[in-house]
Amino acid sequence: MPRAHPTWLIAPLSLIVGFGVADVTGVRPLGGIVLFLAALWCGLEWRRTRGLPVALGLVAVYLLAFGLSHPLGKAIDSWPAVVLVSLVVGAIVWAATAKHPRAAL
Repeated sequence: MPRAHPTWLIAPLSLIVGFGVADVTGVRPLGGIVLFLAALWCGLEWRRTRGLPVALGLVAVYLLAFGLSHPLGKAIDSWPAVVLVSLVVGAIVWAATAKHPRAAL
């Protein structure tokens, strides 16, 4: 079985990098491209290593975190909000993937 990649690290970092790209360039669609590509890659990796139900759930967590970062950003500022939701995503992905690896199919 091919080695699993550390999506528990990649997913949250992509939220930070995606926001950073949008913030630094002032072009929100560029940040969106980073987020889309990362969600797609992670989703495919989760499907491969954990199965479709887990993959769909983790992609939903990723998208929900992205969505929640916006109103949270109004309350605590943008960067702290992105870092906070990224930490939550990382913890959830770690719990669902790295903590309990799936047995080989």
